[in-house]
Amino acid sequence: MSLYVLMRLLESAPERYDRGIRLLTLGGLEPAYERLLDWLPAGHPRVLDIGCGTGTLSLAAARRGARVKGIDIDPQMLEIARSKVRAAGLEGQVELEELGVAELDRERERSYDAVTCGLSLSELGPDELSYALEQIHRLLRPGGLLLVADEIRPRNPALRLLHALIRIPLVGLTWLLTQQTTHPVTGLPDRIEAAGFTILSLRESRLGSFLELVARRP
Repeated sequence: MSLYVLMRLLESAPERYDRGIRLLTLGGLEPAYERLLDWLPAGHPRVLDIGCGTGTLSLAAARRGARVKGIDIDPQMLEIARSKVRAAGLEGQVELEELGVAELDRERERSYDAVTCGLSLSELGPDELSYALEQIHRLLRPGGLLLVADEIRPRNPALRLLHALIRIPLVGLTWLLTQQTTHPVTGLPDRIEAAGFTILSLRESRLGSFLELVARRP
């Protein structure tokens, strides 16, 4: 089942988003986030969480001592994230702002130790993705890390066909309910390397449709 397709459905009801994602991933997404966050440097790294949604990844990073700025274009999702930050008592560590990828050029160059992208790069079109990776490279300090968990298009032709067959009815349902389409990323590791990053770790699901990736800005 396509995580991204179902995620888009849940985004139309933000108050049910966290519970739905937890059920759909059988509790697997948060452990994936924790594995990625194991790569954060010690101390109080400065982290930018792109497409932070309801703040799950931002909060997980803050609980490890990071100073986090989470950005998202959905004000309803951000309001839920703010309530979660207040409940956790982490207002001093997490800043949330309604901001899109197109506005990343407002952020100061080399100002972050890590950038996290949880289920957000697959929401971008090809040109937007190229721009986002370019900006992430600009925003990271030398040696800074890009931490990604997202849906990808399987490389194996048989798995790609299976994945497409599973997704076709879900894509139609998503469009009917949200008027948005879906696009798991093709060749994401190659695109990240082409943007000037060095890949340190890459982990794919058995179907080859979900990726955990760690990359460094030289």
